[in-house]
Amino acid sequence: MEIQIRQATLQDLDLLMQWRMEVLREVFSIPPAQSVTELEGENRRYYQRELPRGGHIACFAYRGEEIVGCGGVCLYHEMPSPDNPGGTCAYLMNIYARPRFRRQGIGDKIVRWLIGQAKERGITKIYLETSEKGRPLYREIGFTKMPDMMKLKKE
Repeated sequence: MEIQIRQATLQDLDLLMQWRMEVLREVFSIPPAQSVTELEGENRRYYQRELPRGGHIACFAYRGEEIVGCGGVCLYHEMPSPDNPGGTCAYLMNIYARPRFRRQGIGDKIVRWLIGQAKERGITKIYLETSEKGRPLYREIGFTKMPDMMKLKKE
């Protein structure tokens, strides 16, 4: 059955939260018994603020009527530069397919749909963070390493 990508809206907030917390628990290895109430509240406020103003675009991947994956892109502005004259950036995040649906092209469809959303808005600086497992997919789509990036460690 073909995979369909559908944009999520604020009316999908509870579903978005369910999927976001599933992603965070898996990616950060958060045990099921560990409370994430504060984190969940911050994510809910993020969606409530950013979805209506267009600062975040979220989507679900469907196989028939079943949701099998999700993804999102955070849109923001930085100072214009020669490699990004408009200053708008797209940060892909929350790209996820449930384990039993992996390696079936779902991630590829989600990422390409999100890239399309960014490009429709004239955004050319599109990037993401990835795990080793995700690297082959992103390389195949056309992403390359960003060797000049650094991140300040938490104290």
